[in-house]
Amino acid sequence: MRLVIVGGGPAALAAARGYRDAGGDGDVTLFTPELVLPYRRPPLSKDFLRGELDEARLPIEDAAWYENHGVTVRLGGEVATLGPGARTLTLGSGDTVGYDACVLATGAEPCVLPVPGATEEWVLLLRTLATARVLRDRAERAETALVVGSGFIGCEAAASLAMRGVNVTLQSDENLPHASRLGEEAGRRIARWLEALNVTLKLGDPVRQLTEDAADLVLMAGGVVPRTGLAESAGLNVEDGRIVVDAQMRTSAEGVYAAGDIAYAFNEQAGRHLAVEHWGEALKTGEIAGRAIAGDTEANWDVAPGFWSTIGEHTLKYVGWGDGFDETRVVDHGGDAWTIWYGAGGRTVGVLTHQRDEDHKDGRRLVETGAPLP
Repeated sequence: MRLVIVGGGPAALAAARGYRDAGGDGDVTLFTPELVLPYRRPPLSKDFLRGELDEARLPIEDAAWYENHGVTVRLGGEVATLGPGARTLTLGSGDTVGYDACVLATGAEPCVLPVPGATEEWVLLLRTLATARVLRDRAERAETALVVGSGFIGCEAAASLAMRGVNVTLQSDENLPHASRLGEEAGRRIARWLEALNVTLKLGDPVRQLTEDAADLVLMAGGVVPRTGLAESAGLNVEDGRIVVDAQMRTSAEGVYAAGDIAYAFNEQAGRHLAVEHWGEALKTGEIAGRAIAGDTEANWDVAPGFWSTIGEHTLKYVGWGDGFDETRVVDHGGDAWTIWYGAGGRTVGVLTHQRDEDHKDGRRLVETGAPLP
């Protein structure tokens, strides 16, 4: 048995770990285009950017884990093509590698806005440790910063830069941060957190051009796009920019699985396919793929996805299907604790909490059972 895993993020590592934990004893090789072992990415926009977390603490597992579990890691391992018929990968070097099972876990890459100046070298994108090092280095010298985008990376990075003493402007076409994903009430609260850190908000104002004199540091955080090129060129079923997989992460090609940001996976509790870009779900779907390859027939995706996001000193916790809501209910618990419940057709489809862990826990049950909106 030869298992190859394409990618260097959480889903890739989780696939190797899941395979071994389920008793898989075949050869395992992980190909990552990066030059470091899989590492924790959430800190890159938070405590790593603020200089509070040493790089040595980023790896998910140390080098000994890979050796002890018989997992070979090919650093700088660019995969050029996937041949599902012959069950081969062609590397950037031209070498061909055969496999019995393959997990695609190539993740996503930052979007580059189609505006003048967006591709200049002084415009930074945050996705890898290599780019995070550059961002942190420039933040040490910057007096001003422009952050473009009000999603998770944009809000987290803007807060972190402000906490470093940088004069930050966050500009976005959204009228409120996260409004399209979490609703206007959540957006207003997040905006107040950013303003309390002296972040200047230019909302409802899309960037039309980027110039080098806009700020000492310019960070583009305009979302991400899944890396599905290998799958598309190999003829796998791709829908809405993601690889269609079942609840065990199996693609339309025999022996090929997909996990993480690139997967449009069927969730058995939801009864439909979901597109999710959360760290925890990358770990979960990667593990499921690995366990399924090892023969674990019980491994399937059947829980509601969720995320944590820390903006300054405020941590948001969310559980939900993430594919739409038609009603919100806000509950203030006193102090700075609050909960927003999301409903669709009278059923609970999501919950967002701040300093209210009991609602976060109960919310998962309500979402997964389709209970009425509280």
